Amino acid sequence: MGALPVYRWRLAPDGYATRRQLRALGLRPGGQDVAAQLERPRRRRGPLVAYLYRIDRAKPVRPMTAARWAALARANAARRTCPKCRRDAGYVIPPSLGMCPACAFPDNAPEGASWNSSPHTAR
Repeated sequence: MGALPVYRWRLAPDGYATRRQLRALGLRPGGQDVAAQLERPRRRRGPLVAYLYRIDRAKPVRPMTAARWAALARANAARRTCPKCRRDAGYVIPPSLGMCPACAFPDNAPEGASWNSSPHTAR
């Protein structure tokens, strides 16, 4: 592959799009190589770079199958489930804690708090 054409920010010709722009159009790069590069200059650091793909070579996004939807639902449920008390927290558990706040800080919970009904706390 030779050198890529480089365009300044907002000056790329029609027919090129970033991955996000392709996705908004319902397309994907489809295995094609990067066709051009977009650079946005910054004052004290190197330029921001965005890679551009040709729209005419892009392929349609593959639709989600029932199995993929099910796998995604299981993965999201696993991110919400506390590994210590095995309860669904209702939100994604912070990776910094690794468990729900009731299990991570059992002594800091106010008495009668709804989120402090962990089986690990004494009643």
